[in-house]
Amino acid sequence: MLAWVPEWGQAPWVDWVVLGAVLGVALLFQPWLPLRHRPLQSPWLGALVLMPFLWSTERLLPSGLALHVSSACLMTLMFGWPLAMWTLVPVTALASLIGRQHLPDLGSMASHMVWFGLVPGTLSLGLGLLIRQLLPKHLFVFILGRAFIATALSVTLTGYLAYLAGRKPDTLALDEWMLAYWLLGWGEAISTGMLVSIFVAFKPHWLLTYSDARYLPPSKPPQG
Repeated sequence: MLAWVPEWGQAPWVDWVVLGAVLGVALLFQPWLPLRHRPLQSPWLGALVLMPFLWSTERLLPSGLALHVSSACLMTLMFGWPLAMWTLVPVTALASLIGRQHLPDLGSMASHMVWFGLVPGTLSLGLGLLIRQLLPKHLFVFILGRAFIATALSVTLTGYLAYLAGRKPDTLALDEWMLAYWLLGWGEAISTGMLVSIFVAFKPHWLLTYSDARYLPPSKPPQG
């Protein structure tokens, strides 16, 4: 069963369909609205500067394996899903230009953005909403559930979906491919969980998906 790959998964148009669907739906939610919240403007600009360098590191890996921490799940928690998805457009474009002597292939850019940004970010949104509905609204549920567990599962599941879509290099076996995504998922979960913990403590206004009123218990009035 694991060896089954649908024939349509090998077609390059799959990446463009996913890209168009995700960005199209995100556009319906007016992704520019969170930027009216002034505290989010500085971290968003910081992400535009730093993330292209993070995404460009995939070319340093051997054997055609493109793996790197994408921070798509973190951006979804910080800026909301619509803005996070559209932010990946300039991030991918700038990352593809770093260190290159010629213009990058648009198909490669689309595939990179889909499987390292749009898909894990969207999966983390779905898992995060499920956690918010099923589990108590508690600070540790937000940090461990949405920032840590949802990120690890989203990245790992993205690896299997990418395999079904025919994006696994022939130089790698399936178990090697899934092990790489499993390790990447836990690495990204740790970094996302740590940063979210810091933001909750010191910069909660940098997290659009977090609020003290929802996740902190109400303070009791003093007795006597």
